[in-house]
Amino acid sequence: MDRKTPVGVLGATGMVGQHFVNFLQNHPWFEITWVGASDRSAGKKYSDATNWRLEGSMPATVAGLTVSDCNPGTGAPDLVFSAMDASVATEIERAFAEAGHTVVSNSKNHRMESDVPLLVPEINADHLRLLKAQKERRGWKGQIVTNPNCSTVALTLGLAPLKPFGIKAVLVTTMQAISGAGYPGVPSMDIMGNVIPFIGGEEEKMQVETQKILGSFAGDHIVDLPAAVSAHCNRVAVVDGHTVAVSVTLEQAVTKADLLAAYRNFDALPQQKGLPSAPKPAVLYLDEDNRPQPRRDAMRGNGMTVTVGRLRECPVLGWKFVCMGHNTIRGAAGAAVLNAEMMLEEGLIRR
Repeated sequence: MDRKTPVGVLGATGMVGQHFVNFLQNHPWFEITWVGASDRSAGKKYSDATNWRLEGSMPATVAGLTVSDCNPGTGAPDLVFSAMDASVATEIERAFAEAGHTVVSNSKNHRMESDVPLLVPEINADHLRLLKAQKERRGWKGQIVTNPNCSTVALTLGLAPLKPFGIKAVLVTTMQAISGAGYPGVPSMDIMGNVIPFIGGEEEKMQVETQKILGSFAGDHIVDLPAAVSAHCNRVAVVDGHTVAVSVTLEQAVTKADLLAAYRNFDALPQQKGLPSAPKPAVLYLDEDNRPQPRRDAMRGNGMTVTVGRLRECPVLGWKFVCMGHNTIRGAAGAAVLNAEMMLEEGLIRR
């Protein structure tokens, strides 16, 4: 690609916005040319409006950009990534889509709407065909595509290689990193030496999002995966990397060798097309008894690979395993960037 596609970031000064800025540095296809944030930041240089919380220095290519209001008509490019807080994301994202922008969102607000793709490109790239119905129903010039909740990404990629065997029931228990709570996140007196067995809305999101992502495209809507999904979500004293313990019932009678072969042979469209952010492999099975581990495995594939291990028989549901993914990269900014790469490759975004 000779010329990079200009992109903007809505909510660029917050933690997820900073992850977008960081992940997009030196991207071969995209270049940040516009940043948007709240009224109190508008008109300031990004370096003055942002309290940089990530490792290393703020990228110089973005530091000098002037922050705009999060409104269409302020010079935003056709493609914008949304890191907006859920309290304001609905109206802002819809306004940009109505005005002709492609909004690739990390926010939860539109994920479960029937005509909005909830995309993990290795699993359900065909769900992008919902965009035709979305534009027709809403009269939008633009479009909205979302990526899932951070723990759902790890779970669905851990399950995807097993889908050909028929998924009937899924029970998951998460151990979720504190970075998933944003900044300042969980108070230190609450999380140090402790486990918090509640994350507001998380269990519900994992349950319904998993069914939609693993569901089937049916013309103008998605038929959910006909499987029961139950989740227990916990916050633990880990910085980055959500670990998910999974038990699953499959329709077919299979052996461990069958399932291991499914993991090791899993090959998906982003990898086949060589998309810049697509890790190879997308799902990596680790043979060690004590893996995956967030500290040792979260950054595999530049933080985009989901690692799986400890596959064994479950006396209750049939099979069980552990999977883990980087929650702020594969579960947030990196997921959205990969979604946009898939859309660009499929001709759904203007170059």
